[in-house]
Amino acid sequence: MEELDLIVESVKQDMDAAVKHLDHAFQRIRAGRASTTMVQDVMVEYYGAPTPLNQVANVSVPDAMTISIQPWDRTAINAIEKAIINSNLGFAPSNNGENIILNVPPLTEERRKELAKQAKSETEDTKIVVRNARQNGLKELKKLDGVSEDLIKNIEADIQVLTDKYVKTCDDHLKTKEAEIMKV
Repeated sequence: MEELDLIVESVKQDMDAAVKHLDHAFQRIRAGRASTTMVQDVMVEYYGAPTPLNQVANVSVPDAMTISIQPWDRTAINAIEKAIINSNLGFAPSNNGENIILNVPPLTEERRKELAKQAKSETEDTKIVVRNARQNGLKELKKLDGVSEDLIKNIEADIQVLTDKYVKTCDDHLKTKEAEIMKV
């Protein structure tokens, strides 16, 4: 019985991880407003080592269309600017010698649709991971010896209920993100 609980718990953890990954992916998809999460994955070549942007500078959002990056070490300003350009985020950094300003342009209708497609793609990938977690759990159940068929059928049903719940969660997250992207 303990083995059965471990299998279900393992499946649940895998599905939780998939939804967390989806949330992280959605944070990187901009929705028209400036956010520090837009630049959180930028790696700056700092003293020869790739370093996350937030470890070499203070990143803030003074208004809805601007991201301000103030390096703690002024000598790093050119490296930060280069990293932003190379990150393909679509921003043209402006540098006043002390900090870098990124102006977030308003999204066009075409770009909004593109971002919505990207969000849908991320959601579908997450659903695949959720279903794979279900398949792995069912395979583990099949490997067990000495467990009644009724018990296995019940656990399979529980795993299916979990799968349905997590797929619905993914769809709900997508609806929210699409609404956020399409809002002008």
